[in-house]
Parts: sequence; structure tokens; C-alpha cells
Amino acid sequence: MDALLRVLTSLRARETCGGRRSAFSYFRAMRSQDQLKTTLLQLISTSVTLLVADYLMDSIRFEQPWVAIVTAIVLALLNAFLKPLLVLLTIPATIFTLGLFLLVINAAILMIADQLVDGFVIESFWSAVLLTIFISMVNGLLGGNVKVVKHSSHDELDK
Repeated sequence: MDALLRVLTSLRARETCGGRRSAFSYFRAMRSQDQLKTTLLQLISTSVTLLVADYLMDSIRFEQPWVAIVTAIVLALLNAFLKPLLVLLTIPATIFTLGLFLLVINAAILMIADQLVDGFVIESFWSAVLLTIFISMVNGLLGGNVKVVKHSSHDELDK
């Protein structure tokens, strides 16, 4: 997997300076590689959360386990593009309900993902709200952010 990530980031950061890669593009490639790893880890954690929710709740079903990965990708795209617009349009309702309306927005995004992904079924709106709460709890336990941390053997030698 590391080899694939290196190839993808090196293709993206092939800015050359006289035939050699500049130091700036090298560090940008390393940063984008970490971002790609973090994104993949977040997708995996969301997929596992969805599969656990499938196991725990009767009202949420996946026909195949790989559908959870597709659903996690669709949810990431919906959260990146649609959710900011919905949050902006519903600021008064969010303020009036002291932020609880965000659960409704997240449940609506899950219902949209239900319609977009074949093999992913949510029985009702309230099931989507429960799934939203469950995903929020798991993300809270994971710190909200899955991060890539580098450990170097040189750091231990310096001590």
C-alpha cells in the first residue's frame, strides 16, 4: 500500500527544477501522502462503524460488506459538498435548537446516501438519527480525527 501511495503522490508532485525535484515539491508530496493516508484511515473507520451499526441495529442493512466502503465514500463526498450548504441554509434552525438540528442534517445526508447506494438500506428517518448518533459517538471515541503519526528510528537514537 505504501508503494501505491508513493506512486500516486510522486505523479502528482512531479514539479521539476532542472530535471530534479525541488525541496518544496518533496515536502508537498510528503504532506499530500499523509493526507491521503489519513483520508483512507477515516474511510476505513467509517466503513467499520457502518458495519458495526449493521450488526447492532435491525433497521440498517448492507447486502454485502463492501457496500459499507462505497457508502463511506459517498458519505465523505456528501459531507464535503452538500453538508456545508445545508448547514448554511439552516443556521436559524440550528441556533434555535442549540445545535440539535445538525443531527437532522446528518440524518438527511444518511438518507440521501441510502438513495444513492444500492445495497444500503435505512428503514426510517429515526433509524438514520440513531445511526447519526452512533457514528458521532464512535468518531468522538476515535478523537474525531484519525491521524497518521510518523515514528522515526533516528528520533530514538538522538535521545
